[in-house]
Amino acid sequence: MDLGIQGKWALVGGASKGLGLGCAQALVAEGVNVVIMARGADALAQAAQALAAEAKHGAQVLQVAADITTPQGREQAFAAQADYDIVVTNAGGPPPGDFRDWDRDAWIKAVDANMLTPIELIKATVDGMAARGYGRIVNITSSAVKAPIDILGLSNGARSGLTGFVAGVARTTKLASNNVTINNLLPGAFDTDRLRGTLVGASKKTGQSVEAVADSRRKNIPAQRFGNAQEFGAICAFLCSMHAGYITGQNILADGGAYPGTY
Repeated sequence: MDLGIQGKWALVGGASKGLGLGCAQALVAEGVNVVIMARGADALAQAAQALAAEAKHGAQVLQVAADITTPQGREQAFAAQADYDIVVTNAGGPPPGDFRDWDRDAWIKAVDANMLTPIELIKATVDGMAARGYGRIVNITSSAVKAPIDILGLSNGARSGLTGFVAGVARTTKLASNNVTINNLLPGAFDTDRLRGTLVGASKKTGQSVEAVADSRRKNIPAQRFGNAQEFGAICAFLCSMHAGYITGQNILADGGAYPGTY
């Protein structure tokens, strides 16, 4: 299927590895020019090299080693490319733990990274997208928005705030009628550094080995496995495509069937 996005420009956060890199890989394979961002310059450079080798139709790969959760980092993103047709928001999730141990600073940091940063990127791009008649924003959030995980309280709270904001702004006529969509992509258990960190946190809490915790987690997923970044990226690329113009304000759950609810 031709996704119809060849030649468009995308900004992808947290793209040096994991789910962000998977999204960038899927986009460059469709001929999308990408600006990838991450804080680690070395890992980002390696990712850029790999993406350039995979890019189709002459797609460009630009790299910005900066923290997208800061105003300075976002300024660098827009200095690399002024206008974006596609924005994939993605920042590292806050650490697991016990809510009794989190102070105000921990909460502010979580909200700033996982709620306010995506909102700032939405604010900076959607009006231009609407004027050009095309725009796709995909926020990588978490399955914890639908099924909270007790040790991920910071993430549960901050990402739920973003979800509520997107539910309203995505449905504004100015955006939806001008072919601008905003959706959230909710990963369940994917084989990433984030998951490994969560497993370590659960291991410390329960006293079980990390391997035992991981095995138990897999057994509770109907697919009986963890997801991979490539299949996640393929979902993201479809949401960014011309075929997804009638999907907006939605929470797309990719969790191997783990969520037990009907809705």
